[in-house]
Amino acid sequence: MGEPYTIKIFVPDGDPEGVKVIDRLNWTGLGLSFPREKWPETKNRSEFKKAGVYILVGYASEENDIPTLYIGQGDGIRNRIESHFHKKDFWDWGIAFVSMGAGLHRAHITWLEYALIERALFANRSHLDNGNSPGEPSLSESEKADTNAFLEEILKILPLVGLRAFEVPRPISTPRASADHINFNASSDSLDLDTIVVPAQKEGFDQVFLGQDCWYAVRIAGGKLPKIKHIGGYQTSPISAITHYAEIDRIEPYGESGKYKLIFVGPAQEISPIPYGDAPSGFMQGPRYTTLAKLRAAKMLTDIV
Repeated sequence: MGEPYTIKIFVPDGDPEGVKVIDRLNWTGLGLSFPREKWPETKNRSEFKKAGVYILVGYASEENDIPTLYIGQGDGIRNRIESHFHKKDFWDWGIAFVSMGAGLHRAHITWLEYALIERALFANRSHLDNGNSPGEPSLSESEKADTNAFLEEILKILPLVGLRAFEVPRPISTPRASADHINFNASSDSLDLDTIVVPAQKEGFDQVFLGQDCWYAVRIAGGKLPKIKHIGGYQTSPISAITHYAEIDRIEPYGESGKYKLIFVGPAQEISPIPYGDAPSGFMQGPRYTTLAKLRAAKMLTDIV
């Protein structure tokens, strides 16, 4: 576990959905979080005249489950963000970090931009709107240590304002590790709903369920998370049947909206198709929960309930 810490959030206009000024005791930096629609009035704050880095956050389309980010820097960040306000439509809110002293100069903020981009790429929890990834700027050993300390403060703040795109996903549940032994072919009389069946169109099914041995952007109720150990794949029309299932190794958060990524132990196993049959209309428009025993015994889709 990390060291405990305190962050102070000041809401200058009294609106919890508006501008937030974020500070830490004995930190030379300051964070400012703001919704896009508040930028025309927020930009007049003196902090935006300072050197710093900023992150713009939004969703490029309604189909995206992970956010799009733009990471930038400037000796005075106001003009940079102002330009993006007029030229970039995707972002809904932004957060900026500046030094309240004379601590950050051009090399420091360029390194912070570089480090944040590298961190976002490594975490792989967002799309980046940046063009080319910048190279690492040269800093002395002491300057790099100080700038890295500033970065660590940024990374402590970001999850508390709702941005986890820089954190490497940690498993929420590890079904395989928590089970003493699972015989995938053994019969089971368990009544626990230990299997989730997800609908998938052919392209996504082939590329992700079969090609990447995982499935993502799944919403699972918190109480069900520790129980889910298997996943079945229902291929939509024209196949209209459950055709594969897999054992789940771990479940990780995916995106910023409470969805999950289910990572398989290995490739999904093909089974005799379980057809849609006489199931009611819309039966597989979303995930279904069942038991592994019911899935293995099912002849029609309604047998899994």
